[in-house]
Amino acid sequence: MGDFNVTKANSPEEIAKFTKYLLRDVQALEYMIKNGWFEKSATHIGAEQEFCLVDENYKPYPHNLEIMAEAKMDNLSPELAKFNLETNVTPQKFEGKALSKMEKEILEDLEKVRKVAKKHKADIIITGILPTVRKFDIESENITPIPRYFALMDALREMRGEEFIINIVGIDELNMKLDSGLIEAANTGFQVHLQVSAENFAKRYNIAQAIAGIVMAPAVNSPLLFGKRLWRETRIALFQQAIDTRVSSEHIRDRHPRVTFGTRWVDESILDIYKEDILRYRVLLGAHIPHDSLEYVKKGKVPVLKALTVHNSTIYRWNRPVYGISPNGKPHLRIEARMFPAGPTVADELANAAFWLGLMEAYFNKIDDIRKHVKFEDVKDNFYSAASTGLGKRFKWFDGKSYYADDLILNEMIDVAREGLQSRNIDKDDIDRYLGIIEERVKSSQTGANWMLSTYSKFKDSASREEIMTLLTSSSVKYQKKDIPVHKWKLPEMKELAHWHPSQLLVEEVMETDVLSVQPDDIVDLVADMMDWAKLRYVPVEKPNGEFAGLVTARSILKYLRQVVNEKKYADLRVKDLMITDPITIEPSEKLFKAVELMADNQIGSLPVVHNGKLVGMLTETEFFHLSRRLFSRL
Repeated sequence: MGDFNVTKANSPEEIAKFTKYLLRDVQALEYMIKNGWFEKSATHIGAEQEFCLVDENYKPYPHNLEIMAEAKMDNLSPELAKFNLETNVTPQKFEGKALSKMEKEILEDLEKVRKVAKKHKADIIITGILPTVRKFDIESENITPIPRYFALMDALREMRGEEFIINIVGIDELNMKLDSGLIEAANTGFQVHLQVSAENFAKRYNIAQAIAGIVMAPAVNSPLLFGKRLWRETRIALFQQAIDTRVSSEHIRDRHPRVTFGTRWVDESILDIYKEDILRYRVLLGAHIPHDSLEYVKKGKVPVLKALTVHNSTIYRWNRPVYGISPNGKPHLRIEARMFPAGPTVADELANAAFWLGLMEAYFNKIDDIRKHVKFEDVKDNFYSAASTGLGKRFKWFDGKSYYADDLILNEMIDVAREGLQSRNIDKDDIDRYLGIIEERVKSSQTGANWMLSTYSKFKDSASREEIMTLLTSSSVKYQKKDIPVHKWKLPEMKELAHWHPSQLLVEEVMETDVLSVQPDDIVDLVADMMDWAKLRYVPVEKPNGEFAGLVTARSILKYLRQVVNEKKYADLRVKDLMITDPITIEPSEKLFKAVELMADNQIGSLPVVHNGKLVGMLTETEFFHLSRRLFSRL
């Protein structure tokens, strides 16, 4: 869950002091590894379940601390945004019914939170990216009020020295500017932990890297953000860009993002990763260090390695190394698989975990060194291609051979994973159930991402994006409550939105964002033809720097047409001569009902949607007509 007792490293002196402890932590860790301090007797698995709170309209419900206080669960913690929470699963010995025990515990925890949320007319959802999240929801005021999160956002902003820009291209394109990295909180994941021995860490970690793309391909569940169809697992691109501290440079210099797959195989031990991270990434956060770790190990005591843990928490490898101390007082190492999205159901999540754990165990038993069989650049390409296309990827695998994702998974990987789980004496019914879910998901090609995209395509010409996003969210919640794996989900019907309340909508959820505009010095012929060709009655005017300047209406063109005919000045007329320079506008975060009142009270047919002086959309009577028609048809 992370350590909340951290601060921003504010001065060179604080950074220097923290760095000194960081280096001593590395020395202490190296000493413990060389002298065999690490736990070997048992292997445990665990998980972290992130999820979102939603209100009765399935929009983000930003009250995580209140829900936590009422739930009174020791394993529940807040996440970065006020609408995120996380539950930490009790570690299980990697044997027997460990997987089904984890599923049962997660379902029980989620139900406890759901009951508390219900008192607030809210609910919960496990999903890679919440379909109904709005730009308004990921602005700075929605950061969970905990010092760690403010310190992290401040440190990122200071290091970037510029605005947060997100640009992701898929079927659609998302290109936007933000005031902070809080958009990272649009992501929610299901992190799987596997305890490994210090001696075998490098071998195990390299296997985790090699299979990362293969296990993610059938797990993809995050294809939509702000109604845009992007990657099958958009979380991967979004997380990297949201936490990126790199700035643009004129020179072709390699700079590495803090969210990373890595740059090479691990050669010796976990120290390879920790040392590389200290070399490549500057300290972002500081903390009170309870003791000098090197002095501790010299006394035979196990240190907490606080500085190393805090630094590691600001570097987001998709396979993250983790140091911890077991209840018996011995130190241990874990690999945390962070690539899996939350959802679509808990059953699907445990199936993803079983697939990963089975492959991890099987290849450890079968292969001496996976680096001899597959190239690092190939597995890295597999990972990002799987994030982009899901099961549509061809994988480079052993000896450079290429396979379609479904063929490789169905004809080889399922059986390999089964061998691995059997070698740990995992219960046969658990193996059959969870690997069966993976098998059926791949055979049907119905991943969570494909189900969402199919639903989007079904309604894109008959409903607004906001309605589709709400339908996706409400349908997901329905299936999650029954824990029905996604390969069995049917595409929803729009009539299922019978309890949808459009009076609570925000302007940004209904406005048209694909807006045609002109500039003040454009000729009137251009705007007149635009209106004719695109059947428009209103065209906004923007200055060359993107600043909103005014509005041209069909009425203003008719008015000036009479004037220019009489005065014969048509050739000299420009947009700036006839535009309305002070039209009534509205902010995207305003309630839709306010827009209705503005348009009715002022007898106008359009509202430019403006934020910080820039045009972000248009709201016209056409949007209201379509909204009313769809609402009446459902009633």
